[in-house]
Amino acid sequence: MGLTQGPRALECGVGATVPRRAAARDTAGVTVLRTKRVLEDALIALGADRLAMRRRRGHALVLAYHNVVPDDSSAGDRSLHVGVGRFGEHIDALVRACDVVPLAVVLAAQHRPRSSRPVVAITFDDAYLGALTHGLDVLAKHGLPATVFVAPGRLGASFWWDALSGTSGLGETLRTTALESCAGDDARVRAWAAVEQMRVHTLPPEYRAATIGELDAAVARHRGLTLASHTWSHCNLSVLDDRARSDELRRPLDWLRERFPGTPAWIAYPYGLASTAVREAARAAGYEAGFLVSGGWMSSVQNDGLALPRLNIPAGLSTAGFRLRLGRP
Repeated sequence: MGLTQGPRALECGVGATVPRRAAARDTAGVTVLRTKRVLEDALIALGADRLAMRRRRGHALVLAYHNVVPDDSSAGDRSLHVGVGRFGEHIDALVRACDVVPLAVVLAAQHRPRSSRPVVAITFDDAYLGALTHGLDVLAKHGLPATVFVAPGRLGASFWWDALSGTSGLGETLRTTALESCAGDDARVRAWAAVEQMRVHTLPPEYRAATIGELDAAVARHRGLTLASHTWSHCNLSVLDDRARSDELRRPLDWLRERFPGTPAWIAYPYGLASTAVREAARAAGYEAGFLVSGGWMSSVQNDGLALPRLNIPAGLSTAGFRLRLGRP
């Protein structure tokens, strides 16, 4: 998804050209980002983050990350892959403000006395190799637990959204077609992309899901790691028929429990999509908790334990922005 070269262009370095319209958009984007950073820093200086967190004492929150990659790396869907340095800053800020606990503790929080600080659990979707190495290494320095949601049918492979994403991300047509017409199924999305002659990008190792052996190694190395289900092959459950949906839900839980005894009956819904039919199917498959990739702090009483909120943390979020976002409703 590169920029289309127009008839009139501005020179940008030696032998490089950028269309005037694209250059204007880039300049405007940089200006907006700088202004946002200034405002974030000003709010932090005024103590807005500390005030918000005091109001969250005893409340529970689940953070949703995807991948953690080397700081000099840039590939895939940029919103999902946070640099390890920035991730470390997030975690440093988090431990100063909150009690970081296993996800099981957060799920039981509504039945426990309120603590003097907010209670937060860290989760990763997709079992990216970068998360299981760079991400867990950062958490290990603080002795912090984490939950990784695994799609066993994708282990060792890359994901369509990374392979097809350009520097400007995924186009709306691509995203809609992939999730609805292709049901989010990796093979179907790539087959459609091939017909459309879309560019498929080569990705560094950290941008693929871990292999079975790498997953085993992560569990052995990080004692605070819990694995849970992310369906079998990361399809959009909301557009599957009943039989396919049931298969996507039951297979990963059986696989994980056979390989990792004691795996909890939790699921993070692919793409955060969980219709009423999906939640009912998850309940029928034996799941006790289901997580979205949207929302914020948990209320004291959740109406549906199979539609629990998480606070999504995009890769581009600054440390000041992270501190401010933690305190939002």
